[in-house]
Amino acid sequence: MTPQQRKNFDRLLNPRHIAFVGGADAITAVTEARRRGFRGEMWAVNPKRDELVGLPCYASIDDLPGAPDAAYLAIPAQAAVGAVAQLSAMGAGGAVCYSAGFKESGSDGASAETALKEAAGDMALIGPNCYGMINYLGDSALWSFEHGGRSPGYGAAIITQSGMFSSDITMSQRSLPMAYMVSAGNQAVMRLEDFLDIFCEDPAVRAIGLHIEGLQDIPRFEAAALKALANNTPVVALKTGSSAIGSALTISHTGSLSGANELYEALFERTGVISVTNPSQMLETLKYLCVVDPPQGGRVAGFTCSGGGATMLADHAEKIGLTFPKFPAKYAKQLVDMLPDIATVSNPLDYTTPIWGQPEITEPVFTTTLASVEVDSAVLVQDYPAKGLDDSKIYYQKDAAAFAKAAAAANLPAAICATIPENMDTETREFLIAQGVAPMQGIHETLNAVCDAARWYQDKTRILAAHPAPMMAGPPLTDQVMLSEAEGKSWLAKAGIPVPSGRCVPGADAADCAKQIGFPVAVKMMGPKLAHKTEAGAVALSLTNASEVDQAIQTMRSRVHEYDELAVTDSFLIEAMSSPALAELIVNLRCDAQFGHALTLGSGGILVELVGDAKTLLLPCTTQDIRSALEGLKVGRLLGGFRGREPADLEKIARTIHALCDHVLNHQDGLSELEINPLFVYPDRVLAVDVLLHRKAET
Repeated sequence: MTPQQRKNFDRLLNPRHIAFVGGADAITAVTEARRRGFRGEMWAVNPKRDELVGLPCYASIDDLPGAPDAAYLAIPAQAAVGAVAQLSAMGAGGAVCYSAGFKESGSDGASAETALKEAAGDMALIGPNCYGMINYLGDSALWSFEHGGRSPGYGAAIITQSGMFSSDITMSQRSLPMAYMVSAGNQAVMRLEDFLDIFCEDPAVRAIGLHIEGLQDIPRFEAAALKALANNTPVVALKTGSSAIGSALTISHTGSLSGANELYEALFERTGVISVTNPSQMLETLKYLCVVDPPQGGRVAGFTCSGGGATMLADHAEKIGLTFPKFPAKYAKQLVDMLPDIATVSNPLDYTTPIWGQPEITEPVFTTTLASVEVDSAVLVQDYPAKGLDDSKIYYQKDAAAFAKAAAAANLPAAICATIPENMDTETREFLIAQGVAPMQGIHETLNAVCDAARWYQDKTRILAAHPAPMMAGPPLTDQVMLSEAEGKSWLAKAGIPVPSGRCVPGADAADCAKQIGFPVAVKMMGPKLAHKTEAGAVALSLTNASEVDQAIQTMRSRVHEYDELAVTDSFLIEAMSSPALAELIVNLRCDAQFGHALTLGSGGILVELVGDAKTLLLPCTTQDIRSALEGLKVGRLLGGFRGREPADLEKIARTIHALCDHVLNHQDGLSELEINPLFVYPDRVLAVDVLLHRKAET
């Protein structure tokens, strides 16, 4: 996005005039602009019609009375290219290109899309193959289908890569306050990263929602996401689609632990983006963040008028890390005196039906409770009656208003949630928003949103204080060659990672070499087809004398021959056996074409695929990032001194791994993947017992 395109986007977003180019689909767009309440000039372009839904038609774009701020194109692909060129030449601001038939349709379409991009020049162009854009704040729309949604003067900006999903969101029955909606389509000119960069500057945008199928420029996304974080604008992302890791790596263990999705999750964690797994959670989290401020922590005060609701709150909160602090004794006594005899004073608090709908009683209960415990947010569970059965609705509303008043007095973000998502009608949702309370639908969705919002608040402080160094895209993918374990360990030693003492010798010299190293020893056959030596039978451990070494080599040759006769070599690595470790890790460093360098840490040895315990970080990262990742692993309990064992020096381990990362980043010597498995961890040191290393092939 050029500076001029940025200026022209402002014209596209808030146009004084819109030109609609096309026929039946353009009619729909005109109707949607009117539905939105657009009050500017509207011009229609169609050489075969006299008018479009009341708009007189111009025969061509060149006949327009001036350069439009915005244009909507619903014409065939090749015609769209010419139309964009005309609009650009006359100084139009921008366009939504609804037209399909571009890169999504194959090589010919890709060529047409390249031509479209070149024709746009400095215009701000959305699409092609998109639904368009809605400005809920400025009441303008360049949109291809009937749409819903409303704005109270603030709300979420949502950018999707799916047209239908964006339309579905506008129709959702959740009362999400809206600011902008963009269906980005093929992103020939304006990309998701550009919209993120722009909308996070708007004070009316309280949160940004992203539907991501794939990103084109990871470093650009990182910069925009960090800008949003600095501007105090939460970003919620729904990443859909799965694919293999974007590299040629196929034989490392890490491929089963960390693929493209894990790299995206690492990117989101690095930039403070809230990652959700389904559309409902995306909308509920955005709604919570738009209506109330994010909690500063995970301590919650919960209220229900049912014991079942209180249990549901407590059960899910425990799973996701939210807590309901207990009441101090002196306040518990006050609440006992205020509540019916059948009530049990606890958090979450079931205040019971005898006082339901009596704000003169429930409001003091809410107020006393919120003053009794140190909490960061409050939640009340209410399922409203269906239409036609709403004689009792007034009682729900009275308790809701009392809860809202108590939460506001305590300066706490507050939510009222329905146990079953549809048990909260539109009138109630709008009433609660007016009270400054988030109207949430679904207990799990509500607590997940509270948890994610609190984590975002805490991550924001941590990430911005760390001033993360920017990511760099990886080099183009090339063919790779695998180095032997002996060569890989030589590389590790130069990088400062301890390895067992050992030498690589022919089979005839193995026994003598073992004597010199000192028993017990390990023997491993080296060869380009032996990436996974254990599976091939190319490893023998704990050999205690020369005879055992000779026998192991004979057996090894036979087993490897059965595995793959072309894998047999006469090169053997003889190493001193390592003493049992406190824990075993897998450490993987690799370079991805999109994400640059990535570090994966996990439970190593035979537990790699069995446990699937791994954490991926994008580089550059900090020593603290690595330590936090280690602590978050299941194997982290072993590292911390499980059942009386001596704990490992996690700070020292993190510094060692961080130094390895720096070595890889600072020495661009063709390394494409490095996997240590296992890395033995002792209380005061580490030892790389096995390594798999790939370099780019020589050209």
